[in-house]
Amino acid sequence: MTTAHLPFWERPEIVERFASREPDHRLEKLVASYARPGAVRVLDLGCAGGRNTLFLVRRGFGVHAVDASKAMVEATRRKLAEVLGRKAAARVREGRMGRLDFEESAFDLIVALGVFHAARSEEEWDGALREAHRLLIPGGRLLVADHTPEFDPEGTGLAPVAGHPRLFDGAESGRSYLVHADDLDREMAMRGFHPWVPTETARVKTEKGRRVTANGLYARR
Repeated sequence: MTTAHLPFWERPEIVERFASREPDHRLEKLVASYARPGAVRVLDLGCAGGRNTLFLVRRGFGVHAVDASKAMVEATRRKLAEVLGRKAAARVREGRMGRLDFEESAFDLIVALGVFHAARSEEEWDGALREAHRLLIPGGRLLVADHTPEFDPEGTGLAPVAGHPRLFDGAESGRSYLVHADDLDREMAMRGFHPWVPTETARVKTEKGRRVTANGLYARR
């Protein structure tokens, strides 16, 4: 039976694609800098199939995970159940990145890999960055990876939305909010973040095009 009628992030094959990936290499390097993982509260924002959530839980971090997709939430809960058993359900919830049900300064680290570019409007983008600032403690870190306007994995090009220069149509997952690395730094600075390390642009060739991502690690002022 075809799943094309389902929203992109609810399709079983998409859930499996993301759930089967290895933990993010930047996250692996970052967590090594925390001497007491059990004292670090982490939010995996846009957890997808739970690859990074499980990695963090296995290393002893206090992790909560959020995703807007019901299917992704269920997949992440199944992964965490391997370690947490019945407690896994309470650690993973559905939610939108611009409005999250956590108290202010609830986290020491937010992992937002491939998340903010999923904003469908300027308002959603702004809300997501402001919410990340609200949820982090002063000095807390925000690990980010977002597609840039050069992102074109199928080689077909993305189409700018008229009147909205940072919104693009044509990506497999739908409309995206795309900025270059220097613009990402400016957007973060406007909302109370500064780069912890220099923000980089990563370019990876695909069979038909390229994946281009702005990779940043920020600290909350």
